[in-house]
Amino acid sequence: MKHNLAQDLEQCALPSALEMMGERWSFLILRGALSGIRHFEEFQSTLGIARNILANRLARLVENGIMLRQPMQCDRRKVEYRLTQKGEDLAPAMIALRQWGERWGCGTVSCQVLADKRDGQPIRRIAIQAHDGRALALADLVWLCPDAITPIAEEPAAAA
Repeated sequence: MKHNLAQDLEQCALPSALEMMGERWSFLILRGALSGIRHFEEFQSTLGIARNILANRLARLVENGIMLRQPMQCDRRKVEYRLTQKGEDLAPAMIALRQWGERWGCGTVSCQVLADKRDGQPIRRIAIQAHDGRALALADLVWLCPDAITPIAEEPAAAA
């Protein structure tokens, strides 16, 4: 079956994902949540965002299943916002965008470097990888229809 870019654009998940995230503030809220911010006041003071915009964006992130709004254990009158698995799965995309911005000089150079908690070493650049871990360039990629994908043979189970 021949690749149809126009049809792919209609069915592409990218526009839906961008619509779900919203805009700049949603990404900055997500960055804060990935860094451990949990409370409305923390988001507001750290980001310098207007309260009404913050409330709107948090509600949208909760509505889209990216964040969860829940009462705090120690004081049920207060709430905290936590990332869902769906929200945590955005981390590689967020890191890739940040690394792209750092590489191409978007904004000021950050004084903080994302590092491995275990050994304090900076993480590698996010890269496109093949199923076997090989780094791929744009020229190495091809769009395939799901019915044209050849399954990879599974390794035989090791004898017990």
